[in-house]
Amino acid sequence: MNTKSYFFQSFIIVLLAAVFFVFGKQYLPKKIFSEKAGSTKNVLIDSMLIEAFEAEKEENVAEIGDTLANQPIVYYETNGITFPEEDYNDYKGDQYLIAFYEKLYQLETHQNGNVRIAYFGDSMTDGDMIVQDFRANYQEKFGGRGVGFVPITSESAASRSSITHQYSTNWKTQSYLNVKNPLRSFGVNGHVFFANDTAKTVWVKYKANKGKFTASLDHPTLFYGSAANKEGQIAYQIGADTIYKKLVANTVLNTLTLSQNSLKSVKVDFIKADSIPIYGFNFDDGKGVHVDNFSQRGNSGIPIAKFDVKTMKAFQEKLNYDLIILHYGTNVLNYGTKDYNWYDKSMTRTINRLKACFPGVAILVISTADKATKYDLEMKTDSAVVPLTNAQKQYAIKTKSGFVNLYALMGGDGSITKWTEEEPALANKDYTHFNFRGAKKVAALLYDQLDKGYQQFKILRKNKTQSEENAVVPSDSIVPKTDNSDE
Repeated sequence: MNTKSYFFQSFIIVLLAAVFFVFGKQYLPKKIFSEKAGSTKNVLIDSMLIEAFEAEKEENVAEIGDTLANQPIVYYETNGITFPEEDYNDYKGDQYLIAFYEKLYQLETHQNGNVRIAYFGDSMTDGDMIVQDFRANYQEKFGGRGVGFVPITSESAASRSSITHQYSTNWKTQSYLNVKNPLRSFGVNGHVFFANDTAKTVWVKYKANKGKFTASLDHPTLFYGSAANKEGQIAYQIGADTIYKKLVANTVLNTLTLSQNSLKSVKVDFIKADSIPIYGFNFDDGKGVHVDNFSQRGNSGIPIAKFDVKTMKAFQEKLNYDLIILHYGTNVLNYGTKDYNWYDKSMTRTINRLKACFPGVAILVISTADKATKYDLEMKTDSAVVPLTNAQKQYAIKTKSGFVNLYALMGGDGSITKWTEEEPALANKDYTHFNFRGAKKVAALLYDQLDKGYQQFKILRKNKTQSEENAVVPSDSIVPKTDNSDE
């Protein structure tokens, strides 16, 4: 082969390609990927998100914008405590987390009781990502063991490392993402399960892993609903003994404890349990902090508005949540719009529903993380990230919820590109989702903001106590009452 000829041909090809790019660049699209919502085939998208978006388009509502922007956030006393005024841009809303902070304070100072957090999310928390590290951070400081509430089936079961979760394929599952009228009320995890197969055994199995706070299945307890079925029962094995227990489905929400002791694993068979709504199992030691992960791929958060108030109040009586976290946004960025007024309104309704379901429970909104899209052949922050973040802040303020600006905590503009391309990488090549290293860092960022709020709460609480003590009239200043009985 003529080496010089080969080199010359290669040089000509590269030169022509460069010339074509320079003169043809002006005809290339600014954004490689369309801003329009793409095909949802094989992608789980909640129906209420689509309905909310389409309804807003039909109404042709003009963009309202940041109606609360540039207004200082002024707080009013809660239990004698008032957090300092906040600037809109730096809004955190710790004032609205006082009830949660007080429970942490009681746990820390008296070393008894427990604090429980419900962490609702989308694919960002799939497989217990972020949540498992967030949970561990709290349990490291305040105590507590166990992964909390786990559903019967889960699309992320295979990828979850905080617990080994297996189940038979013949469960009937209904999700609040795509079912408007379930056979029975959804559980707190947004699902309801039925063991309706009478031909084959319907079962679920859980096994503890070797994590510091997840090495045992403490106080395993089944949660299930009401039904006319009086013959349902479960069977499971502890050691050499096979135990049968009847499912007494006579109230809105029923619980059945499998063992008072901790287990390493348990496989539960459901026998003649058809028509009985099954919700899941809870594993915790009843002390310290417990965090339940209610993740659902494709979720926008809007379907939570489907929760039945009576059923949720029954869950609250059993689980006693002190904080509800809403971590959404990933699935809302794909709708070709920078006006998120429709999402603001929908999530405001959702949070108001949660307040009715869980009266007095503090709520924390976590914004969308940064996400990159290719513009001019370069990965940059998607143009919808900031508008969506602002909308999330809007409904957090309007509903008196706490707020974490995850986009800002990550580093703001271009941060996901850095997280994806640095070594070692913190995010996947989709420039959207975190890997295990990134998830752990995000959990630390979330915990750190909440802990800073808690530390400030303790200072304010101490100042309040001292003020109350100083306000007490000294005993030596009290004028003795004169006894005139002899006069």
